[in-house]
Amino acid sequence: MSFTANHSIKTKKEFHSLLNKNLAEEVSLLLQQFLQENPAVADLMSKSDGADEFSAGIREMVMTYMEDHPDAYRFYRFEAEGREAMEQLSWQDYAAIRILDYLDHAGQSYEDLNLRGERVHNDVFGLLWLTATKGEGQATSDFLRDMIHLFRQFAGKARRDMPSTEQVLAWMKNHPSGLDPEVVRLREKNKARIIRVLIEKIDQKVISSQRFFFPEGASYEEKVKLMYSWWDNYLFHLRFAVRKPEVLNEMLGNSLDEATMAVLFKAKSQGIPFFVNPYYLSLLNVDAPEFAENKDLAIRYYVIYSKQLVDEFGHIVAWEKEDIVEPGKPNAAGWILPTRHNVHRRYPEVAIMIPDTMGRACAGLCASCQRMYDFQRGNLNFDLDKLLPKQSWNAKLEMIMSYWEEDSRLRDILITGGDALMSSDKSMDKILNAVYEMAVRKKEKNKERPDGEKHAEILRIRLGTRLPAYLPQRVTENLTRILAEFKEKASRIGIKQFVIQTHLQSPMEVTPETKLCVNRLASAGWTVTNQLVFTAPAARRGHTARLRQVLNDIGVLPYYTFSVKGYKENSEKFATNARAAQEQMEEKLVGYIPKEYRKRIRKFPLEAEQMVENIDALRKEAGIPFLATDRNVLNLPGVGKSMTYRVIGITNDGRRILEFDHDHTRSHSPIIDKIGKFTIIESKSIAAYLDQMREMGEDPKEYQSIWGYSIGETEPRMSIYEYPEFDFQLTDELTNYGG
Repeated sequence: MSFTANHSIKTKKEFHSLLNKNLAEEVSLLLQQFLQENPAVADLMSKSDGADEFSAGIREMVMTYMEDHPDAYRFYRFEAEGREAMEQLSWQDYAAIRILDYLDHAGQSYEDLNLRGERVHNDVFGLLWLTATKGEGQATSDFLRDMIHLFRQFAGKARRDMPSTEQVLAWMKNHPSGLDPEVVRLREKNKARIIRVLIEKIDQKVISSQRFFFPEGASYEEKVKLMYSWWDNYLFHLRFAVRKPEVLNEMLGNSLDEATMAVLFKAKSQGIPFFVNPYYLSLLNVDAPEFAENKDLAIRYYVIYSKQLVDEFGHIVAWEKEDIVEPGKPNAAGWILPTRHNVHRRYPEVAIMIPDTMGRACAGLCASCQRMYDFQRGNLNFDLDKLLPKQSWNAKLEMIMSYWEEDSRLRDILITGGDALMSSDKSMDKILNAVYEMAVRKKEKNKERPDGEKHAEILRIRLGTRLPAYLPQRVTENLTRILAEFKEKASRIGIKQFVIQTHLQSPMEVTPETKLCVNRLASAGWTVTNQLVFTAPAARRGHTARLRQVLNDIGVLPYYTFSVKGYKENSEKFATNARAAQEQMEEKLVGYIPKEYRKRIRKFPLEAEQMVENIDALRKEAGIPFLATDRNVLNLPGVGKSMTYRVIGITNDGRRILEFDHDHTRSHSPIIDKIGKFTIIESKSIAAYLDQMREMGEDPKEYQSIWGYSIGETEPRMSIYEYPEFDFQLTDELTNYGG
């Protein structure tokens, strides 16, 4: 739709005369461009006595459009909801709904935790009018670029041209895998360089170990040989993990520039821990050949801290409010928990356990870690010797099991941390046995309860770990045996799903060592699924699609694609929600699984040992490069995982304000009705994100449709991730709930 008739403003000079003379040059030029492209808006601006009259005129324009588009109007009014209704909207409908949402939320203010809690006023068209006519409001170029694209979309001048399968495949080819022979050779060079540095440090007695040491009089060649044998031992990598910026730089061939090192030294002085093991460092390129240039960015962003993180450390607030626990009081999701730091809970069916073992630590600190708040408070650290289980853990473990045994809805336990597989074999075996015995008791008690009063029984056990990426050597034959034995006996009492929930960030993280690790986990009968954090480098065109493909190749199923959590501390890592929606609608689509195969993939976990063969067969039959079994979501405080949102505003510096609703496709804590919708102010504008892509060597033109994504509906869960049905009727009673 275009507004071109009966306008009194016609010349460039007249457009310019509308504007306040004190505007910065770039802002003035963008405003002129906006008004020239939208003469009806310019005419309205010239005739309006104030921002309210101007906003009312914009509403009238859009309502004229809505008269001819009743389906869009019903969606705007929430009279039509859900994925199917959203997919019926045109590109112009998206824009019309966003303009009305801007107008409906004008005058509201929101706490902006990117600005340490400062309240931000939301009045998009008031800001536009004040900036243009009064030189007030301080609208920036990023704000105006977003507005220009919005009105091009509303006028039908900007279209969403969906990329072809061939285009997506071409983007995917830009991202090599860690299994590619030339990449494997590159990593061998990195490994040799790191080993040389470690030998030097041991010889200088800068580092030492009672387990890993050189015999007296050993030659250099003998030391190298020992180092290569130690490399396959995960304890070696934990003992010799890098904890200082200067050592990190040495390991990377002194390739880090002065500005980066200054940030890292400041991070150390601020108390942000360093912990990067030698194996993971070998995945970072130094003097990379052309084929590998910038291909390790998604990994590098996990190791190298940003200035924003360092500046905000000490001011970081908890993203997930339900993680804040007071004994005896319900958390933000309404659940009363048995201990303060061991159980996290949001949903009725699921509980998370963080054990007081080495599992509270990780094999490395991810720069975008959602638990950076806990590192800031000192609850998490890398003092591994102090994380050995204490006697008090035995009592806590017993208390947690009693809590779960009496829970009426719990059927899914996620053991994580930290990292579940950082626990020793002995600790892991103990935890799994405790879960098994609790599940047996729960089942026995149910025999005494009549139908309609029975409690949910345990159906799914998950282990959350990043070690297939960070330290795949940890999955030893002995650990594999422990997992296989647990799976065998737990299956006999009705536990049906055994899942390793890992976090591989890039196809470059999938190495021969990772492939062996996943093979061992699958041989134990466990399904390996992946949760990707959608950081800025991971969000490059084709990167996530390629990761799905490479994961499928080694038998891993994508589970979630998460937008980055956190506020300003993660702003450098952040990819806007619009990019997540764009990736979902334009790239993931080439891996869409036809409905006739959905029932078939539900059986895959029952044959985890044949996961690679089953995935390959289905991909071949369906003619798709990967299985798009994941859901794109943001993990919201209290509300849970969702991609059901609308853009309801934009700050003066171009950062979008999003209002999320919960995922209507799953059950929630009853408190969800009290929480209602949740507002997020993004930490980066679309313009800033595209500038970042340009710096990474990307062509911003390939992302052009990103400006238009302003509405989302959560995808339905894949059948493979549904819980099996009980053959009895559950009680209506909700235990352990106090919300």
